[in-house]
Amino acid sequence: MGGTFLAIILAYLKVKKLDCTNSATFFTTLLDYTSPGELGVFFNENTMKYIKEDMDLKGYFDGKYLSNTFSLLRANDLIWTFFVNNYLLGKNPMPFDLLYWNADSTNLPAKMYQEYLQNTYYNNLLKEPNTLDVLGTKIDLGKVDCNSFFVAAKEDHIAPWRSIYDGMKLINGDKIFCLTDSGHVAGVVNPPKTTKYNYRLNDDLSLNSREWLLKATEHKGSWWDCWLNWLIKNNTELVKSLDYKNLIAIEEAPGSYVKK
Repeated sequence: MGGTFLAIILAYLKVKKLDCTNSATFFTTLLDYTSPGELGVFFNENTMKYIKEDMDLKGYFDGKYLSNTFSLLRANDLIWTFFVNNYLLGKNPMPFDLLYWNADSTNLPAKMYQEYLQNTYYNNLLKEPNTLDVLGTKIDLGKVDCNSFFVAAKEDHIAPWRSIYDGMKLINGDKIFCLTDSGHVAGVVNPPKTTKYNYRLNDDLSLNSREWLLKATEHKGSWWDCWLNWLIKNNTELVKSLDYKNLIAIEEAPGSYVKK
């Protein structure tokens, strides 16, 4: 979702002639929702209506719904494993840092989430230039021409890598498409010291996804080092940090929201 918003913002800034972006990185980001994968099963006229009615009552989309949806996509691993291990066998669950993080779901603002689902999964407006309207401005992803680095995960069931590859072609500029092993979270959160997963590169982005994979070169270790070298190459100058001294805090950290 974040990468999708990033692409929209970059296109918006180009129209407004606010060319302030040197490079952009997209982590497991869908821009073309023609084939959104298993998640697409949950977005039809009936579910969209239910989601809207629920958000109209609450003012937000309950993060627990999103967490449950992701669990349903991998029911054997994320539901029944714990039923058997914890309930039937009476064992304590094994510590798992990624699942602990995944359980900390975030509530989403109603208007934002409703428009996001309607414009992407349901209507796929980003695929066609000047179809999506943001603040009175038509969005054309083809106007985005900064250097970009796309990261996709080979086993990602939330943002299928082939769909990410197709969506990448909607924007311009010099691009790198990096396909890492594993899934949506573990494929991205893969520090070099673990040496657990490898990644693949292929400079010929004119190929379709199948041909790209067949001709891609596999590299040992984490994609982080490749990305870091790309960042250094594309961002040679330091920028001034933001001045936080005059900001007024709403409340003491960590805030009441995270305690809910």
